[in-house]
Amino acid sequence: MRHARWMGSAWILALLLGLSGTPVEAGTIKIGVAGPLSGPQAAFGEQFLRGAEQAAKDINAKGGIHGEMIELVKGDDSCEPKQAVAVANRLVDFEKVAAVVGHFCSSSTIPAFEIYAEAGILSMTPGSTNPLVTERGFSTVFRACGRDDQQGVVGAEYLVKELKAKQIAVIHDKDTYGQGLADAMKGHLGKLGLKEVLYEGLTRGEKDFNALVTKIRAVKADGVYFGGLHSEAGPLVRQMREQGLTIPLVSGDGIMSDTFVTSAGGPKFVEGVYMSFGADPRKIPAGREVVEKFRKAGYEPEGYTLYSYATMQSIAAALAANKNRDGATLAAWLKANPVETVMGTKAWDAKGDLKVSDYVIYRWTSDGKYEEVR
Repeated sequence: MRHARWMGSAWILALLLGLSGTPVEAGTIKIGVAGPLSGPQAAFGEQFLRGAEQAAKDINAKGGIHGEMIELVKGDDSCEPKQAVAVANRLVDFEKVAAVVGHFCSSSTIPAFEIYAEAGILSMTPGSTNPLVTERGFSTVFRACGRDDQQGVVGAEYLVKELKAKQIAVIHDKDTYGQGLADAMKGHLGKLGLKEVLYEGLTRGEKDFNALVTKIRAVKADGVYFGGLHSEAGPLVRQMREQGLTIPLVSGDGIMSDTFVTSAGGPKFVEGVYMSFGADPRKIPAGREVVEKFRKAGYEPEGYTLYSYATMQSIAAALAANKNRDGATLAAWLKANPVETVMGTKAWDAKGDLKVSDYVIYRWTSDGKYEEVR
């Protein structure tokens, strides 16, 4: 995808100029923070940014890295692949970043990471879970979260063994993340001796799912698995409930935000919805001080906030251990050395995946909150 770096259309040029940051003083280390800072998934972009900003602030307060301060450069990709390519080109060619925290949507991360890898820049995503992110042989690519072929297994196991579902409808949003997650779940469902009674795709941005709900009812599903994000999961579950379909719906980390409750139309519609996500990072002792710092500032560090903080810590650790900022050098160090983070000790394998992933199941309750159930 080398050609993506040199896409020369006028709209990309305008985007690059419009997003360019203020020149940074000497003695700083530029690190990009990329994700959906606008659009339907902006809640996740805010989590990324909040975590990275606090981590950078804390690292700088302790003297920075080799006496140089971290300077964050924001990149808004709106979870749009073409925009992610433009952001990546800017971070590499104009901003000259030393590393990148991001992106969020796997469909954006996959093309953007190819650009960073080609430029020899270390990149680590706090939240992209599609296996392809780390399966293409790029040595400078990492993630600080698990993979869909891990959380899809957890979702299937919970639906079948705990919720006792046998007639399962599998729904996805046709996107890299959503369909990949649904397919991983469907694959494990087969290993459990079951076959889905419905496999259907919907379109991102769509809001009327009544016809789909009718199909789910027609196949007599006693459970639904949804691969996608809160922007579609919310309306889908609300319309299921409005049609009297009270069967459980299980999804992945794409609904790990209070915005899911809003998109569903309120707390009363989310009861009976389950999701897979890592063990609550807010409860990990190593991050207690940082969690309290966020809360004192009036912000609850939900979802991927601490994942982003830990990502920044990991990148900073590699930079601190090596005066050479070459991505290959930093990547080799990370693969050989564990890092202490707010989420505990993190270590990576040869692909850039975490050696240990800790997916569990959460349940949304009638008061619009979520709690760990397994």
